[in-house]
This record gives sequence, structure tokens and C-alpha cells, in this order.
Amino acid sequence: MRQSERHGQTRILIFVSTLATCLLSLAASAANYYAPPEYATPAGTTIIHAGTLLAVPGESPASEQSLVIRDGRIVEIRDGFATANIQSDGEVRIIDLSDQFVMPGFIDLHVHLTGQAGSGSKVDFVENTDADAVLTAQMYAKRTLMGGFTTVRNLGSRGTAMFALRDAIRAGKVAGPKILVAGYSITPTGGHADIHGFRQEVLDVLPSSGVCDGADGCRAAVRRQVKRGADVIKVTATGGVLSETATGTGQQFTDEELEAIADTAHSLGRKVTAHAHEAAGIEAALRAGFDSIEHAMWADRDTMRLFKDQDAWMIPTVYPITAVGDTPEKMREGPFKNMPPPVMEKLLRLGKQPKEMTALAHSMGVKIALGTDSGVSPHGENANEFVEYVGVGMTEMESLMAGTVNAAEAGGISDKAGSLEPGKAADIVAMPTNPLDDITAVLNVQFIMRDGVVFKRPH
Repeated sequence: MRQSERHGQTRILIFVSTLATCLLSLAASAANYYAPPEYATPAGTTIIHAGTLLAVPGESPASEQSLVIRDGRIVEIRDGFATANIQSDGEVRIIDLSDQFVMPGFIDLHVHLTGQAGSGSKVDFVENTDADAVLTAQMYAKRTLMGGFTTVRNLGSRGTAMFALRDAIRAGKVAGPKILVAGYSITPTGGHADIHGFRQEVLDVLPSSGVCDGADGCRAAVRRQVKRGADVIKVTATGGVLSETATGTGQQFTDEELEAIADTAHSLGRKVTAHAHEAAGIEAALRAGFDSIEHAMWADRDTMRLFKDQDAWMIPTVYPITAVGDTPEKMREGPFKNMPPPVMEKLLRLGKQPKEMTALAHSMGVKIALGTDSGVSPHGENANEFVEYVGVGMTEMESLMAGTVNAAEAGGISDKAGSLEPGKAADIVAMPTNPLDDITAVLNVQFIMRDGVVFKRPH
């Protein structure tokens, strides 16, 4: 064979080899291009072997149970550790939690994922963009999920960050709990959720679509939030502790405005909840038909009776006072030590009131659902709220109910979450010890599944 022919054949072989490599590379690229999101619900069937299963908090736990999961939902619960006769269109995976206490994922009805309160938050408010906010919120959302909370309600955030994060988590793009988003809080001009503490020129360029005055203006504000995509309507019915304004913590909306807000929210299919501290403001919101009250710090016996008459939920947020300090000495040394005078004055008034109020509410039979106001207390430490509830007189079971079945009912999601039953989401946590014996077990969650996706496994 002539040398020129050999060179020709070599060039052909190189071409064919290169073409094959390119085709394989293109095929791999196509496969990657169509790969599912990082946290997509897995195909096939997952079976969890639960050593002890508390499927419905409030009912008795059962030993040696199997949870059968498909498409992110529970399809069956079997006695014993099932390994055979499982119908599946794809792979069957078994997760061994036979040495764990298994229960529904926790629910927190009051978080603020876009930030962490403290002396630097005021600067962050004007310097950070929506892009900064969503990245910060994703970090805190992951911490919250890793604490065992598979659903949260974010009550108040500016811009579009929380809507974007909610949708990204739902699509499986990033790790986090499912989020019910309020968007801007509905507040009167100068109210707790309005913007305070800056020079006028800054205030003029930091508008909020949640500020409203008069019944008609408040109806329009609710409609704007629903138009933006709000899942729930959050209202500041009274002044607040952390707003930099010396206007106290009493009622700020009129009765007529509160009624207009509640009626509009309900007509648009949204739950409505009120940040409220003083008894008069709490009672005004209850009479207006609000579904729940956040904080309720200075609710008294008459207020508790009205809660029961209105069949409304209380979300008491106890843990933040432990986190920041429940005595003047602790507060002046803690994370809020550099707060402006109007804020510090209101903080010092709190003391042990959140714990005493929650103890009173529980003793009088008020319906309680778990909320933490995380962002005031550190994100990821949400499960300490369970511990606080036992500390004020709840049984361990009552405490667990507050953060599962009760929170699901109060949040309007009991058809999807709060218990482990066929048809509901596979939102599941597990821990090595029994929280019905010692509630602090909830601080050591070792397995976390949300919508059938595993985010944490035992070591």
C-alpha cells in the first residue's frame, strides 16, 4: 500500500473516531440538558420502615410500620416492615428507620426568611437588592428545612424574593421547606410594617404596596397582594416591638378597616392573620373575623374567651424572647443590645409576658398553632418552640400537635400536610428518641423528607 493511501485511511479513522466522540458528547449533553431539577420528586416507589410511627399527632403511635410513597405522596401505610408485594412502575427503594421515631414534618406558621433581625438589619434594608434577599432567604430556608420544618408561612417581605424562592423550591431547583407567602404586610401609614427610621428622601423611594388607609384603600391593598401571588394575607393590626417608632403596641387600624381587610381576603379565598400585641387590637381583629392572631402578647382572660367564641387560632411565638433574653440584663447583652431607643423600650417591656400569656391561653383551651417569628430568633432553631410549649404547661403530645395537625388546620393546608395519611404529602421527619417521653428529641432530627425527596439521613 502506498504511503498516501495509508495516510488517507488514517485520516478517515481519525474522522470517524472524532465524529463518534462528538456524537457521544452531544448525547451526554442532551441527557444533561433534560436532566430533572436537583430536588425533583423521585420516580418509582419508596418504602420507609418506621420503628415507631406517629402518623397523626393526637393519636397513639404504632410500632413497626411501613410507609409506601409514590410521586411525593403517601399511598399506603402497612403493619410490619413491608418488602414484598409492592406494585411499582419503577424502582423500589427501602429506607430503614426501624430504630427511629417517625412523624410528620414540622410546620411553622410565622417566619421571616429574607433576613435575621439585629443591629445590622436597618442598613441591609436599604443596601440589599431583591437578588440579595432571595439568596439570603434560600440560605435560611435550607437551615429551616434541616431543622425538620417541611412547611413554613413567611409573613412579610418586600419585593419579589419570597415568591421566587417559593416557586423555585416547588420546582425542585433549591432545597427548602414549602412556603406560604404573604408578600408585603398590610399596614396603615406609619404602622408597624411601614418603613421607619430613615431620612425623608430615603422613605420616599422605599414604597410598600401594603400601606393603606380607610376601608376602600385597605380593600385595594389586599387585592394587590393577591394579584402579586400572596397565599395568605398578613396584617399589622397593632404597633410592633421592632419598628423604629415610638407609637406603642396598641391598635393602629380602625375596626372598619380591619373588617374590610378580612372580608376582602376571605372573598378572594385567602386566610388572614394579624400581628397584634395589645388586648384591644387583638379583640378588634377577632371581631373583624380574622382567622388567627400572631404573638397576642397582652391578651387577657376576656381576650381568651373571645378567641374561643370566634373559633380563631393563636400563634404565640414564644422562643424569640428566650433567644434575645427575657430580662433587661440579658437583652442589653444579647443580639439586640444596639437597638434604637424606641425599640429597646418596647423590648424591655416584654419580659416573660410571651410565656405567661401562652400558659394562660393553653389553660383556657384556646386553639394554639406553632409559629416562631424566626428572623427574630435564629433561623434553623425553630424546633425550640416545641420545647417552650411544654415549658408553659402543654403535654408533649399537645406540643407536637401545635406544630403539625394544628398548624396545618390553621394554615388551611390540612388536606395536604400535618399528618401522614394516604393522599397527603410525604413530609416526614425522624429522630432517634421519642419526643413523647422528652420533647427535646425534636432538636435532634436525623431524617428529613419533603414531598418524597430525602434531604437528610441518619449518620
